[in-house]
Amino acid sequence: MRVDLHNHTPLCNHATGRPREYIIKAIEEGIDIYGFSDHAPMDFDKKYRMSFDAMKSYEDEILSLKNEFQDRVDIRLGYEVDYLKGHMFEKVLSAKVDYLIGSVHFLDNWGFDNPEYIKGYEGRDIDTIWQEYFNAVEQMAKMGRFNIVGHIDLMKVFNFLPKKDIRLIAKNAIKEIKKAGMSVEINAAGYRKPVKEQYPSKYILEVCYEANIPITFGSDAHSIEQVGLNYTRALEFAKSIGYSNCVSYINKEMQLHKI
Repeated sequence: MRVDLHNHTPLCNHATGRPREYIIKAIEEGIDIYGFSDHAPMDFDKKYRMSFDAMKSYEDEILSLKNEFQDRVDIRLGYEVDYLKGHMFEKVLSAKVDYLIGSVHFLDNWGFDNPEYIKGYEGRDIDTIWQEYFNAVEQMAKMGRFNIVGHIDLMKVFNFLPKKDIRLIAKNAIKEIKKAGMSVEINAAGYRKPVKEQYPSKYILEVCYEANIPITFGSDAHSIEQVGLNYTRALEFAKSIGYSNCVSYINKEMQLHKI
């Protein structure tokens, strides 16, 4: 069973192609369960996400496509929600969708994964940055409102890696993820980034496996050609750690699948 739950639409203002084209590509790639989880609206960093007014049309379009393609692929509906204190809204958190991906893209107001703000790393202690990042992931998990942790070690995107053992830095966050009953995605976008590897790293996924934290998969596609890109590579990585199952969600209830 091929599951791919992290994918975007042009509504986020930094993706290309129509949702219908993404679905056709997913079918070509042999994806069985394909999810849209576009960047949810918030009152910060508005140019990289849909507006609140667009939520209904987004949900309506994906549900219409779900019905249209029901005999060819199982379409799921979700949002990728930024964990950022003071900028999360109940309208998003309580949306009637299949799942919510909780992601950390900001430390305070610094968009650390955006090439526009890469100079923000200058003059900062790398271990401190990493600990602040995983502290945010920990707090996100403690909210109990999300189903999936998005690209759990996104901080490595530009290959600025910690000196301290990442397993120690991530320890408390992983403990809270387990407690919250969340899954961790294997996100293939990392292969396309300067770090040149999937999220999460081998070390983090090994800890997740030992903690019996389930996984899911995401292309994190922002264009049609990225749908399913490096899926087999991500799948083999998961199997090498020991995973034999992955999960998806319907109405925020976890479903288990063989991989």
